[in-house]
Amino acid sequence: MKKTMRRIKLIACDLDGTLLLNGAQELQPGTCDLIQALQDRGIRFFAASGRQYTNLRRLFEPIKDEIGYLCENGCLGFYEGKRLFKELLDRALGREIIEAILATEGAEVLLSGERVSYLQPKDPRYERFIRNVLRNDMVVVPDILNTPEDYMKVSLYEENGIRDQELWERRFGDRCAVVTGGFDWLDMTPLNVNKGTGLRQILSYLSISPEECMAIGDNDNDREMLKLAGVAVAMKSAKPSIRALADMETETVEALFKSLLTEGAN
Repeated sequence: MKKTMRRIKLIACDLDGTLLLNGAQELQPGTCDLIQALQDRGIRFFAASGRQYTNLRRLFEPIKDEIGYLCENGCLGFYEGKRLFKELLDRALGREIIEAILATEGAEVLLSGERVSYLQPKDPRYERFIRNVLRNDMVVVPDILNTPEDYMKVSLYEENGIRDQELWERRFGDRCAVVTGGFDWLDMTPLNVNKGTGLRQILSYLSISPEECMAIGDNDNDREMLKLAGVAVAMKSAKPSIRALADMETETVEALFKSLLTEGAN
């Protein structure tokens, strides 16, 4: 992999199902040290996730000011404390999606603001999950349809897994992007906005070519990012359609990072 190490200047890495495996909500011990070592070699690291900015900063606490962030499935980008871009979902469409989720039995809604998530829980367990397990910065509101902040992403949560993705795609897929963000999440973002479009803006800002970028992912919301990157890495546990896009596969991100660091030392 010597050729790979020489040309890579930026790594964009998904979180859930990729860097965080089996439902984990914290990084493995030593992961931040590996990322810092890569950065010391001149390889920038961007956390590329459907998660919110403040959640990601908390996850990467030891190096939170050293890395970049591609958040909310491509709607929001930060680097060195500066917001690089913010994509907005049409408010009327967002309200229509929220109303549909509220009317769906067993479904909960999560509305993404720039730094907080808004929710109107049907079940108190959902609020506890967002607050204590996912650990989002969040606000419970009495009427989520009248949240004043601009909309970026509207997410559907179903505790036992998304039941009918095709139904939501048929209803909204011609007006917004509809992608799975994990087993129990379906994310709806502005049309033609995804991790790939966000990553392209980041690469342009940093004057890095796509060929000098490595992307790592496992799910549908990583697809465009993997297609853009010069080196696409899929988790061995990824969906078959995502593995088909990959130049290589890995069991864990940490193993991949160790191999890159070993290669760079040779």
